[in-house]
Amino acid sequence: MHGVPDAAESTAPPSHRQVDAVLFDFHGTLAQVEEPVAWVTAAAATCGAELDRGRATILADRLVTAGRAGGPLPHRVPIHLAEHWADRDLYEHSHRAAYTGLAATVTTNVEGLPDALYERLLVPEGWLPYADTLPTLRILHEAGVKVGVVSNIGFDIRPHFAAWGLDGLVDAYALSYEVGRTKPDPAIFLRACGMLGVDPERTLMVGDSPADAGAVQAGCAALVLPAAEPGRPNGLGATLALAGCA
Repeated sequence: MHGVPDAAESTAPPSHRQVDAVLFDFHGTLAQVEEPVAWVTAAAATCGAELDRGRATILADRLVTAGRAGGPLPHRVPIHLAEHWADRDLYEHSHRAAYTGLAATVTTNVEGLPDALYERLLVPEGWLPYADTLPTLRILHEAGVKVGVVSNIGFDIRPHFAAWGLDGLVDAYALSYEVGRTKPDPAIFLRACGMLGVDPERTLMVGDSPADAGAVQAGCAALVLPAAEPGRPNGLGATLALAGCA
């Protein structure tokens, strides 16, 4: 009958949520790669090489300058790596070839180091979730807000979330190498919204770069936070107020 609410409508408390879903960037937003010297030391150890702090620091500086996944953009990409570099976030083989190739431009005298450095990306131990990540995702989950991860990346990060105990707090992953689109292309944000079954206009994208702000072109709201050092709080709590969950 018209004008007679059903039981669910009559008993449900009013919702104060401002969004139905929050999309998060991965690197620089939810987690950060390990500190460079620790990265080089751990990778060298798997190659049977023990580096003292001084040598590891010098190599780390050179390798980061050459181009490290999760680090600043390389100062120069050799011509033989240009195609892989352009496709690094679209294909797994190009992602590996680009970053192992960049590492190989640095003389280290440690056999197998470029591949060992890359392998650190593929294990949870090579990353540190930000201090705000777990509480933020947990509060959103408990409030019934869907959570998606949207990342320009060339490998699967789901095992990382599982190892950190966060997999139950993420509802969908839109990864560029699987979707075939990279941020800021609106298509990757729309795909994420489709995975979650939400309207882009009821979705917030949280990231740390102008590429993440590309979500606005898909109809989403966007929050861009500065990346912080590994393990430090990075302001993710601001997400909760914007989502109406503070």
